[in-house]
Amino acid sequence: MSGDYTVERRTFGDHPSQFFDLYMPADPRGTIISIHGGYWRAKYGLDLNAPMAEHLASRGWLVANIEYRRVIEETINNTAGVWSEMSSDVLAAIDATPSAEGPTILLGHSAGGQLALWAAAQPSIDAQGVVALAPVTDLFLADGLELSKHATRELFGATAAEKPDLYATASPLHLLPFDVPQLILHGQADEDVPVEMTVDYAETAQFLGNDMTFVSEPGVDHFDIIDPTHSIWRSITGWLNK
Repeated sequence: MSGDYTVERRTFGDHPSQFFDLYMPADPRGTIISIHGGYWRAKYGLDLNAPMAEHLASRGWLVANIEYRRVIEETINNTAGVWSEMSSDVLAAIDATPSAEGPTILLGHSAGGQLALWAAAQPSIDAQGVVALAPVTDLFLADGLELSKHATRELFGATAAEKPDLYATASPLHLLPFDVPQLILHGQADEDVPVEMTVDYAETAQFLGNDMTFVSEPGVDHFDIIDPTHSIWRSITGWLNK
């Protein structure tokens, strides 16, 4: 069943990237925090997740589609990276989102999947579930594979060998186990984030006792998975309706 909703832009700080679009149905069934991907770079924004936010809001979810500080060209060679600012923004946006009755779910795609899983593992965040779509779950492996032209090195201002402790605090694989139910989806035709990374993450989570559902389908690429009209979204709908 679909329904009407209104959309309002709200801020949670003074920086131009500290805002979110709040999709508000009349009688929400719960809250979803939507975190976009784009390998943590500023040229990608929350518009990537807007179709998902609209779809979920039309089905009764209060959705906060959040923006956050990201890597810009001027900071690529910054040895401090931008992780501190980015991670604090994600937590602040979650905290600023009004809570509806019902569960709070974190939803993220790609680098946003990493952020959603990381946030779910933080003691300060009270989430009842996390949906990660083609997430970057192992930042050490991402660095070793030089994914998206050294994206992790831009994020942290260093390699994993140079700052292993920092990588470990942000890498979902290295935060397991954490007691939040997880739905992980990853297409087998993904050329941006290796599906093998997610397979390893899901198997590790299940071995450690996490409540984990993993879905991987052939022919699904990195962006099919954020298209709410795609057939793989039946898995998301079913999990959210449990």
